[in-house]
Amino acid sequence: MEQNNTKQNLENNSSYLNSIAKQKPPKKKDIFLPISIVIAALIIAFALIYAIGLKTVKIAQFQESKKASTTNVEKGGSVSQNESQLFLEKEVLPDSLVLPFKWGSLGKQMIEAGVIDPISFEKLYESRGGLDEETKKLLSGTDNGNLVITLKNSGIILNLLWAFGFGNKNPILENGPMTDPKYGGDPSRFASTGGWTLAKGNQMLHYSAHKFINLGEEEQKKVERVSKNIYRPCCNNSTYFPDCNHGMAMLGLLELLAANGASEDEMYKSALQVNAYWFPDTYLTIAQYLKSKGINFKDANPKEILGFNYSSASGFQRIVQEITPVQYQGGGSCGV
Repeated sequence: MEQNNTKQNLENNSSYLNSIAKQKPPKKKDIFLPISIVIAALIIAFALIYAIGLKTVKIAQFQESKKASTTNVEKGGSVSQNESQLFLEKEVLPDSLVLPFKWGSLGKQMIEAGVIDPISFEKLYESRGGLDEETKKLLSGTDNGNLVITLKNSGIILNLLWAFGFGNKNPILENGPMTDPKYGGDPSRFASTGGWTLAKGNQMLHYSAHKFINLGEEEQKKVERVSKNIYRPCCNNSTYFPDCNHGMAMLGLLELLAANGASEDEMYKSALQVNAYWFPDTYLTIAQYLKSKGINFKDANPKEILGFNYSSASGFQRIVQEITPVQYQGGGSCGV
């Protein structure tokens, strides 16, 4: 009996060993697959860390390069084309310009008079991101300080000054080229009048109809003299013939400057800076042209640069025949 049990145990052990022997060893790829996944994950992680670090370094290098470029130019060093344009932008388009007069309640007065319909004005800017708090204050506030213009808000300031120049009573609008039979005799036919679609009712009811400010005789003569020497690159007319929105807005600006005691030199200086915000590519190109002649934009005579030879459409075309125009996005459009 004991022999039979021993024999049976041996047979069972033999069967167990045979079954183990028949089992296939694990494939190498099954062993190394988890390790490969881990290694791949580590490689991807290190690559991402490297890329992020490289991007951070490049941004820092760009900012440092921009700062160094400006410093280098200011010290009279040689620069690349990109560095030169960065310096021109800093010179022609400063961060902001504080105009030497207070806006006060002019926005509110224009709304009350109907020159500006606040509903139409706000609706216009809904598609442009809406009106910010500063603009709302310019429209409805009564104690606004000095008007500040930047490249960012230049379009809104253009429309506000356009409304003011259009609605404020002035002999230039009533007796100048806008009503001259030589140009049709009908002021409503121009872009600066027919294009002002943000008034209440018929906009021509507000043309030169409201005394928002009063100009003395000498102040009016000053506005007329200066307006005849300020052009804009969208046409060949001076501000004295404000047939487009930029001309009408510039007329409004000159009236406000004169009413607040600005000298003619100060009026030209402010007008040139504002024109640069409205036509940045034009005045960057003019600055580049002046530089090619050994003249810095900041040292140029504002009256001369605003004149026909530089700032009119014809004058500017003559300039771009000698120099490649600068490409720049921004400024004020030729409509509301």
